[in-house]
Amino acid sequence: MRVALKIAYVGTGYHGSQIQSDVATIEGELFNALKELDIIDDPKTASFQSSGRTDAGVHARGQVVAFNTDKPNLSIPRVINSKLPNSIWAWAHAEVPYDFDPRRDANSRVYRYIMSGEQYDISRIRSASKILAGEHDFSNFCSKDEDKSTVRDVKRIDVRVSGALTKIDIEANSFLWNMVRKIVTALTMVGSLIRDEAWLKQMLEPESYEEGLEPAQSYGLTLMEVKYPMPIQWVYDSYSLRRASEKVQEYLVRHRVMAEVMQELVPKD
Repeated sequence: MRVALKIAYVGTGYHGSQIQSDVATIEGELFNALKELDIIDDPKTASFQSSGRTDAGVHARGQVVAFNTDKPNLSIPRVINSKLPNSIWAWAHAEVPYDFDPRRDANSRVYRYIMSGEQYDISRIRSASKILAGEHDFSNFCSKDEDKSTVRDVKRIDVRVSGALTKIDIEANSFLWNMVRKIVTALTMVGSLIRDEAWLKQMLEPESYEEGLEPAQSYGLTLMEVKYPMPIQWVYDSYSLRRASEKVQEYLVRHRVMAEVMQELVPKD
């Protein structure tokens, strides 16, 4: 049987999702759990595939992985989560065809970037985001891989304010390396009046204009969802979702305390 999982993780402390030797990665932890439970023997023989890689420090709510196994009764979130660290959890599973490829079969991905928005003109960011929608050459918005086309179709960019934070949702057929984070950098440059929309339009014409951009910080980025044209009968694990909520609450408490601690580290005049 071929099983697909929806995986969420806090990317802080991991060197990205893709397995690497001698460093902690999301796939490395997941492989260890699947092997310990005897769900798979080896990622290659099990045809393990993911919907895509995320960089160091990037989080996910809806990463999708798939693998072949003869232990479908063990290939469920609550069992797999028992062998995973608190920063990674599965929360849904489905039986899928043997030819299901979570990366190639996807028709779009949705990323969300969260940042402090108090220093930006949000109306300018919203206006600029419309320029980036559609099919363009995003060569100026990525860390280049010479073997890949840099043309992508951005289906939508939604910008909304939530208190002191700004949330930017970007959906595209697929993304280039660092593409979302560099788009965020460009939008904030327009939103802070460093650049204008004419510059942004130039950036979409890499044959005549090239400029490097620093990607926005990784900690604000989350892979929210991977969408597929075919229906997948996901079975949601209520126990795993409840435990995930408890874990997230623990993270929130810790970070609220740390925020106060950081304030106390600066001596007052």
